[in-house]
Amino acid sequence: MGRLTCLQLVLTAGMLITGSINTLSKKAQNDCTVGYNNSGYSAPHKFDHPWFQTLVMFCGEALCLIGFAIQRTRENRKINRESLFTQFSISESGDYADQPEGVIYHRPPVCHWIFILPTICDLAGTTLAGIGLVIVNASVWQMLRGSIIVFTGLLSVVFLKRKLQRFHVVGISIVVFGLCVVGLSAVFSQSQSGESWKLGVGILLIVAGQLASAAQMVVEEAFLKKRGFPPLQVVGMEGLFGVILTAGVVLPILYHIDIGGKPYEDGLDAFYQIINSWFLLAMILLYLTSIIFYNYCGLAVTKSLTAVHRTLIDALRTIVIWVVELVIYYAGAERFGEGFTWWSFVQLDGFVFLLMGTLLYYEVVEVRCLGSTKTATDRIRDLFKNGRYDDECGLLEDPNEDHATQYGSTN
Repeated sequence: MGRLTCLQLVLTAGMLITGSINTLSKKAQNDCTVGYNNSGYSAPHKFDHPWFQTLVMFCGEALCLIGFAIQRTRENRKINRESLFTQFSISESGDYADQPEGVIYHRPPVCHWIFILPTICDLAGTTLAGIGLVIVNASVWQMLRGSIIVFTGLLSVVFLKRKLQRFHVVGISIVVFGLCVVGLSAVFSQSQSGESWKLGVGILLIVAGQLASAAQMVVEEAFLKKRGFPPLQVVGMEGLFGVILTAGVVLPILYHIDIGGKPYEDGLDAFYQIINSWFLLAMILLYLTSIIFYNYCGLAVTKSLTAVHRTLIDALRTIVIWVVELVIYYAGAERFGEGFTWWSFVQLDGFVFLLMGTLLYYEVVEVRCLGSTKTATDRIRDLFKNGRYDDECGLLEDPNEDHATQYGSTN
């Protein structure tokens, strides 16, 4: 595969670091307990606002439109320069007979209603997974997100009419087994505390969230692929539509749903908690910033390397999150960390199966008897042979890569 360039190493490290910060800062928000004085005293209570966190995520995605605007401005300048150069060349030669009538650059519109569909899927997937994160540990949450491979594969067969090869089916089966091991280890580890049922609900919510996220990928490929929207535009417009939908429709409705004498989702309470806790505010800003840079690094990594590298980075992200949680726990901040128990060994075994299934699904490992026809080296060689290559950025385009992987994942 060759050595990675300095730029590729920076992007890879950036995606790994910002992705880990994304999960850790979001979990830290859930573990914060804040009280405040506003129209009477509010007793200290946990920051339990997954829908509000989804709004923050959409704000981070919407800010990617700034990067898209910069990208579009550079494209316009390049087009203008090429147009002026063409006109100058024609005037110098005096040959106006071959002068082009005008080059028309067809680019998709910035705003389009089609972005609403993946936005709704993103809203459901992020929020369901966010509710699950309130209940389970960050490491378990990150591992369970691997279930998206299962749903993406199945939905691709049903709606995109793809055919799964034997190695796909075996890879998905191994992932399912790994998910069961991780989930059961989390449930049994809390069996003595009597909260195993709550963990079970959290796990189901996380898996349901990955189903919605897989639907988002399929919708993006089915409706956005042929329209040629740039990845930054897709992320940014989904964020913008998400902000409008969440702030203008979802949060007001949930505020008026009364459960136990309190709103189901109290956005005002979230706001007052944030302004009365510098630590919570710092975690919110860190979460917002990590979303922006994670999307940028993720898109750049997918362009300069391949989706295989991105899969391996996500696996390393799980390890980093788990290690950081352990360090925080044993450093004295038990409320924000995760301890190591005998069930953690079972969880580790489950993670190994998840990683094995993922590597097999993406043909990173060669298993000829399962119908795998390409090794990772073969895939890279095909890129150099059939794709485009740039000396500065490296691998830019994989003609055989699933389009859904281009847009990446926010969380």
